[in-house]
Amino acid sequence: MTIKKIYIDRSVQNISQVHSICDRLKCPVNVVDDVREIYEHLANENDPVGRGKEILYLTQNKGAFLKNCPGTQNYICCGYQILHIGTFCTMDCSYCILQSYFHPPLLQFFVNHDALMEELDSVFAQKKNLRIGTGEFTDSMIWEFWTDLSQLLIPAFSRQNHSVLELKTKTTAIDNIRDIQHNRKTILSWSLNTEEVIRTQERKTSSLTSRLEAAERCQKWGYPLSFHFDPMVIYPGCEKDYENVVEKLFSHIRPENIVWISLGTFRFMPSLKPIIQKRFPDSKIVYGEFIRGMDGKMRYFKPLRIQLYKTIISHIRKIAPEVLLYFCMEDENVWKKTFGFVPADRGGLPEMLDKSAEKICNLG
Repeated sequence: MTIKKIYIDRSVQNISQVHSICDRLKCPVNVVDDVREIYEHLANENDPVGRGKEILYLTQNKGAFLKNCPGTQNYICCGYQILHIGTFCTMDCSYCILQSYFHPPLLQFFVNHDALMEELDSVFAQKKNLRIGTGEFTDSMIWEFWTDLSQLLIPAFSRQNHSVLELKTKTTAIDNIRDIQHNRKTILSWSLNTEEVIRTQERKTSSLTSRLEAAERCQKWGYPLSFHFDPMVIYPGCEKDYENVVEKLFSHIRPENIVWISLGTFRFMPSLKPIIQKRFPDSKIVYGEFIRGMDGKMRYFKPLRIQLYKTIISHIRKIAPEVLLYFCMEDENVWKKTFGFVPADRGGLPEMLDKSAEKICNLG
């Protein structure tokens, strides 16, 4: 995770967090008045996406830090709240939507934490049950190498009893959170995939074993956990490979410490396909049996998705029948054919997830 250059928005150059990050990274620094200077530089690169992972832009978030998950039209959303701490990622997964979401992609971190905490305090004062996460536009834990973000967020969530913070990652960057008072209000979460997918599609990420060993350490420190099988990739032998991941997961983690497990198969906007083909010429991930979904994204043919889901859900249920499982962005038909019910039958997906969080994270 090598940062080769730092750009600083002139408006934040005197913030102490900026000086701390620069001291840790020890690389060339430029102060800029306009982010377009960086965009123009990146646009001339042969691989703007790859180069954007090596440049860190320190700036301020001028909008709201908390945003509703945008979801996707005609598919069931979990009602997540996104805590917008920064954008992009130093890891390099072939399927990552961020490659085409930002133009050009740029690793940026928001340093106006006073405003962030003020907004969180206002939300906490409302005493509403919220599920909040930082992993929508970035990986939650890559920032542990250069910042003190976890030392700010985890104690803040520990002092209230109505919301949980989910930190989702593919790293093992957990050393900084070992001795933080968390009061079980922060959920440590890992994206999981098969050894084959990690090896061929998830460059610069931690191995499956390393992720699960990190999760096991967090379990010992009292953190509740969650896991995301997303995106699941269909290839010859994938069902057995995903079953192996399930078995490995529960060889490290006790079911009673898992708040939820999500499942979702690979889907992508058509604009992502040429980017994957160029940046990952050996990848065959975009050549499966896809159809255009109701939201315009390319998705595996529905019977193929359902078959894979049924296999993996059945395997999880044999080991951990009480753990809450749910789909990320699937339609009612898939829910019905796979689980035998739709979330509306049980009060809606947000209600299902809230109840699990209340039980395992001691919300009151």
